[in-house]
Amino acid sequence: MGKKQKKTGKGAEKTAAKTDKKLSQKLKKQLAASGEDDIETILAQIEKEEQERCKVVEKIIGTSPTRRAFCSLNSHPYREELIMFGGEYHNGHETWVYKDLFIYKITTDEWIFLKIPGGPPPRTSHQAVVVPSNKGELWIFGGEFTTKSESQFYHYRDLWVLQLDTKQWTQIKASGGPSARSGHRMVLCKRQLIVFGGYHDNLQDCKYFNDVYAFNLDDRTWKKIEPIGTPPLPRSGCQMVATPEGKIIIWGGYSKNKAKRDMEIGICHTDMFLLSPEKGDSMGLKWKWSTIKPGGIKCGPRSGVSAILWGNKVFTFGGSSDHETEEELTAEFHNELYTFDIQRNVWSEVILTGKKENAKPRRRKGSANEDESVEEESSSSLVSEMEEQVVEDGVFTLRVGATSSHATSSNEFQEKIVPQHPHPRINASLAIKNSKLYLYGGIYEDGDIQHTLRDFHVLDLHKLDEWKTLISCELNQEWIASSSESSDSDTSTDIEEMEV
Repeated sequence: MGKKQKKTGKGAEKTAAKTDKKLSQKLKKQLAASGEDDIETILAQIEKEEQERCKVVEKIIGTSPTRRAFCSLNSHPYREELIMFGGEYHNGHETWVYKDLFIYKITTDEWIFLKIPGGPPPRTSHQAVVVPSNKGELWIFGGEFTTKSESQFYHYRDLWVLQLDTKQWTQIKASGGPSARSGHRMVLCKRQLIVFGGYHDNLQDCKYFNDVYAFNLDDRTWKKIEPIGTPPLPRSGCQMVATPEGKIIIWGGYSKNKAKRDMEIGICHTDMFLLSPEKGDSMGLKWKWSTIKPGGIKCGPRSGVSAILWGNKVFTFGGSSDHETEEELTAEFHNELYTFDIQRNVWSEVILTGKKENAKPRRRKGSANEDESVEEESSSSLVSEMEEQVVEDGVFTLRVGATSSHATSSNEFQEKIVPQHPHPRINASLAIKNSKLYLYGGIYEDGDIQHTLRDFHVLDLHKLDEWKTLISCELNQEWIASSSESSDSDTSTDIEEMEV
């Protein structure tokens, strides 16, 4: 019986291989008829062009990078700089995927465009992590590439490192890593890069993942982690952070399940998990899953939320939620800022204080000098709704007190400016440098029009008073409806890769 089952399995594999081959041949004929090369040919040509480059070129650009979403934004570990790589732009008719590398000089408010030989091919929805080793390294894994017509997709499983000091790219050839994917998450935990989730779409079937892999930065090897406990359901686009204690928190995300024939239902996940290393494991390969039930004020089910860790708090921004009626399904885009305290497991909405003008000084009770005023508060009002919560990892029970809030006295300030948040969006790029939160780009949908943003903002996380706009938001990109073949020429620079 065992042999028959084995033969049946091989037969199924052969049938699937023949089917894929026929579909591939059919696609190539269709592409030849339309004048588009197959995706392997396109990527091979890109790789050849990269190999022919022989020097690093840097150029200061007068404006911000072109409109893009799903790019990576990281802070330099030692310099006053932010590093942006890749991303995509869609104008309703065609899609452009970038391999651009930009450096934002914080002190001079300048963008530098870099051309470095031998870099990764264009990609979007990848993951990038900065490591302080060797004067700073930028590690990139996975992502996807699509042709302009979006008739072909390619998912990567390659791993790259950029030496920030010498400006040199290297592709790391290490076996045993994750399968090709995009929409995954990757974080630095101790001396390992931890990869979780993502999806792979071949235009016939879309598969979501919930596997975990670890890349050791010391011996440069991949290992698949098999944690004990109940894992999260497969998903992409989740939020994931590594705590200072070497644990990993994962929550949210999105996936699709088949409901009926030729029908899929999107699922916006709201659960939260803790991935903890087992005590005494010197190899860093024994982990366990447990669930977290946080308290406080939660934002509700959302997809496309951006998250970043700062100390013991996670800051999240934006996202969208679906609203379904009998007539239609609409999406609401958000721009609130929330924080999650990873020690108390409590969510709070961040209420910015705004600039304080014409302030009346408050007097300290019992002070010998009645003119002595209290120092200006530097933190925001965090509106929290506390309740007892349990972290189900068999280790501890968290107990949180009653509801608390901070209110500003009406006679404390005669005048107060109401702070404005950046425009609502999904998939904004976040980075933190010197206790300042930077936000770039993302996507906002207005009916059938999808706006790819290029605005840039910064928020002081100590003051939490107001967002400072470095580049304003402009909803004026070109959009070509499917029935139209014309486009506006005045925005054509947004869809071409920059050249120097």
